[in-house]
Amino acid sequence: MLIARRANRLETIAKSLKKQYGVAIGWIATDLGNPIELDDVVRTIASDKSVTLLVNNAGTSTLGKVAESKPEDLTAMINVNIVALTRLTIAVLSGFKERDRGTIVNIGSVLGLHSLPISSIYSGAKGYVLNFTRGLQDEVAGTGVRVQLVLPAAIATDIWAISGVPLSQLDPKTVMTAEDAVNAILAGFDSGESITLPSVEDVELFANYDKARMQVLAASQTSAPASRYSPKR
Repeated sequence: MLIARRANRLETIAKSLKKQYGVAIGWIATDLGNPIELDDVVRTIASDKSVTLLVNNAGTSTLGKVAESKPEDLTAMINVNIVALTRLTIAVLSGFKERDRGTIVNIGSVLGLHSLPISSIYSGAKGYVLNFTRGLQDEVAGTGVRVQLVLPAAIATDIWAISGVPLSQLDPKTVMTAEDAVNAILAGFDSGESITLPSVEDVELFANYDKARMQVLAASQTSAPASRYSPKR
């Protein structure tokens, strides 16, 4: 089941997949940033017990300074990148847990780990995806439900045309094709990864980051203010 905004492209892709692989392909043309349309999609997939895999790949981005952001762009980023992802995840989760099988793949971003002067809102949204997904992974640990978090860098997709930063402005050496990204994501899934960084060669980099994150968390668990905050005498 393909879900996106543009009906003509969905229909073309559905026909291509059906012809190439001989599989049944359905599609729903909808704007996941529209609460009413999102409600309809949530009801559809929540009631469909044949759903065993959810890929939350929908996303939008308008890059720019916070003070200059248009309210509609801010709302779209929050509705699509956070609200839709969360509600679609919840829509399938209860059925997956009840049947003790199912897979959720949430596409985040390396900008969930970092923020640029023009990415505060987008980075904040992807930071939510990161923490929401990791918490969900802990929640379903030990069950037959798998949750994969994907943190790609720049991928050559239509999102750049929307963002305000054309793909042509990026160094081609930093941009991965969608095909390579998908292959890396699937390879990561097949190898049992819970967190996949398609373009990061040295996985120890993230392991060290995660270790430091946990050290900071552990160090925060005290009732006493840090000494640097003691009253000056």
